[in-house]
Amino acid sequence: MERKEFIKKFAYGGSILLTAPAILSACSSSDDDFVPNDPDEPNTDVTIDLTSSTYEDLGTIGGYAYSGNIMIFRTGENTYLALSKVCTHEGCTVAYNHDNGNILCPCHSSRFTTSGAVINGPAPTSLKKYNVQKDGDILTIS
Repeated sequence: MERKEFIKKFAYGGSILLTAPAILSACSSSDDDFVPNDPDEPNTDVTIDLTSSTYEDLGTIGGYAYSGNIMIFRTGENTYLALSKVCTHEGCTVAYNHDNGNILCPCHSSRFTTSGAVINGPAPTSLKKYNVQKDGDILTIS
């Protein structure tokens, strides 16, 4: 075998060995449920300015808005609920459907109530709830 041919085969074989784990793990299935990052880690507070036009829908009871991976619902005159947008099944991003009042996962059709409880799976557990505190026009979600 000539040197040039050896180098080509060596490079080709090496590239297959380097990409094989990524390709094979992408196709694997897992029975493990997705566990999102621990929201109890320090420095994970989110601050919402209710006077911002981004959050104007929170001005009325029943209104909702998104901030990063969090959904915020106004549930009363001075009460709010914040839930994770990360499905507990495999980590897909869920979205609120205002028409039917459910939170839906587009990946595997899990449905949740607006309090985060599972209506139907395959999601095994409720969406993570966050603590919400209101101080004037500022919400702090932790």
